[in-house]
Amino acid sequence: MTINLPAVVAEVTAAFARYEQALVSNDVTVLDELFWNSSHTLRYGVTENLHGYEAIQAFRAGRPAQGLARTLMNTFITTYGTEFATANTEFQREGSAKSGRQSQTWMRTPEGWRVVSAHVSLLTVPAS
Repeated sequence: MTINLPAVVAEVTAAFARYEQALVSNDVTVLDELFWNSSHTLRYGVTENLHGYEAIQAFRAGRPAQGLARTLMNTFITTYGTEFATANTEFQREGSAKSGRQSQTWMRTPEGWRVVSAHVSLLTVPAS
């Protein structure tokens, strides 16, 4: 297995960028498209544990569309062969002192690259 084949990294980087744009613009259609439509898909968020595509889709449909802008930092995309990849990033929402982390596992499907597992968490800032 070859790690980080340039063409595969470019494909996953484009899919990740498309996901990020859909996230901050609340493009639910694209967000739904980019998650693997399977009962095996997972998304663990700051306040929710979502098991299966339908649970993720329902969460997206009910999520508020305000306050989504954010800045990404330390984004790392790693590909493993031609069918599997991970994307990890840190983020900070506009107007918030808290920073967060996001990890995604991507898999090549017949429909294209899809998120099969995702995790989002916020770092707690210790009191001064």
